[in-house]
Amino acid sequence: MTQYRTVSEAVQRRMSVRAFKPDPVPGAVVRELIEAAARAPSGGNLQPWVVHALSGQPLAEFKALVASRLMDRDEPEYHVYPPNLWEPLRTRRYQVGEDLYASLDIPREDKLGRLQQFAKNAEFFGAPVALFFSVHRDCGPPQWSDIGMYIQTLMLLAVERGLDTCAQEFWSVYGKLIHGFLELPQDHMLFCGLALGWRDEDAAVNGWSSRRAPFDEWATMRGFD
Repeated sequence: MTQYRTVSEAVQRRMSVRAFKPDPVPGAVVRELIEAAARAPSGGNLQPWVVHALSGQPLAEFKALVASRLMDRDEPEYHVYPPNLWEPLRTRRYQVGEDLYASLDIPREDKLGRLQQFAKNAEFFGAPVALFFSVHRDCGPPQWSDIGMYIQTLMLLAVERGLDTCAQEFWSVYGKLIHGFLELPQDHMLFCGLALGWRDEDAAVNGWSSRRAPFDEWATMRGFD
């Protein structure tokens, strides 16, 4: 199992992997990652995250349920992106989509091909492990940021173990279905899902990296030499 020894290496290696090998991940490793990530910071040490992990037969049953109700989408409980996205955010979102489909040679006019690729979200891109993160409905944006820090910590720890991930806000439109399957309490809402497994290095969709805006576009430094 590959080990990445520095945080910098893990940050550079991490990406949203969209093609996984079917090889299972040992339950002990999954628990280790989930538990170790709880060292992530949270305001007031609230630790507001709740995590559910699926693999094997439970994951197969969940995917079969989703396949049977793929078009039965719910009204999302939050906006994944702000309405009427502005610049430069709008261009960044557009560009990452174009780069993704370009890596698969799916042109813009191939609507079916793009839809089929998008639908692979429902299969967790072939990953053998699925994670779901929920939070109490009375929690607000500060606690949502806590969950984000938890998820990022988990993703970097996964890279350290030679694994990869793909965070999926795709699941925000299947909140009721997921609530029922996981038996989440009514006072909790789903935040997102995450695919976890071994990267398929030969898959074209994993052969590109999303762009990053130049430093001067989003950061300033004052008082330094």
